[in-house]
Amino acid sequence: MVSVDTAHRTAERAVRTRLTELQRLTGLPVVFGGAVPGGSREGRFAITAQVGTISDALSGLVIRRGRGLGGTALERGVPCRVDDYAAARAITHDYDTMVAEEKLTSIFAFPVRVEGEVRSVLYGAVRSGDPIGDRTLRQASLVASQLQADLRRPADLPPDGPVGPAGPADDGARRALVELADIIAATSDDRLRERLARIHREFSGASAALEAPGDTAAAEKLTRRETDVLRLVAVGASNVEIADQLTLSVQTVKAYLRSAMRKLKVRNRTAAVHVGRAAGLF
Repeated sequence: MVSVDTAHRTAERAVRTRLTELQRLTGLPVVFGGAVPGGSREGRFAITAQVGTISDALSGLVIRRGRGLGGTALERGVPCRVDDYAAARAITHDYDTMVAEEKLTSIFAFPVRVEGEVRSVLYGAVRSGDPIGDRTLRQASLVASQLQADLRRPADLPPDGPVGPAGPADDGARRALVELADIIAATSDDRLRERLARIHREFSGASAALEAPGDTAAAEKLTRRETDVLRLVAVGASNVEIADQLTLSVQTVKAYLRSAMRKLKVRNRTAAVHVGRAAGLF
């Protein structure tokens, strides 16, 4: 049997390796994170890996459940993002001094869940003052999925060196779907968008057709769980991945999506995300 300490050290090594991949894929100047000992029920974790930092302010920093951006992600189990950390009202500001020392502005915290428990939190940040876009968050979700696979099979990880990819063929397909979704969102040609959306649906099993805006005012009627599901849809998660992240059945995820779409007066998940984003839900 693998000891708790050994498992945690293995998890920290996987986090360090995946952070390098996160920076390479997203181009973010700063990425950092840590493994959560004992899962999210532990209520805290330490930042043990950083790439691109300019000080020791974040090194070993203990993040507690519900505190700051990472603590909020740990508590809720869904990705959290702020465009202006210093001015953000949705989080506490326990760690402002450390963030200011690193000169960070826009930051996201991405929790990685295994069997219903948050086992790691990955961060990405910029110093430019520009917001981190949805495309970057979708790319981060790919790395989070790879780390999730690493943490599910710690016995397969080598004692040293980089962790291998979760599955190059599958990862390549996911990257292609992310690229296709970006093209669909960007094109102004309605006929082309409809054709591309149909291709996206066929390959992803999800409805990606774009439609007229729904009811943004109705976003206030969404429950917390419906909002959490839409947050994960927004970063490209499948129903199975959402179910795993939120410790729900796939059928329950689908039920939340149907309810959210009905409230927002839209007919597909992509449109629901557009309305939710327009309403300021994420």
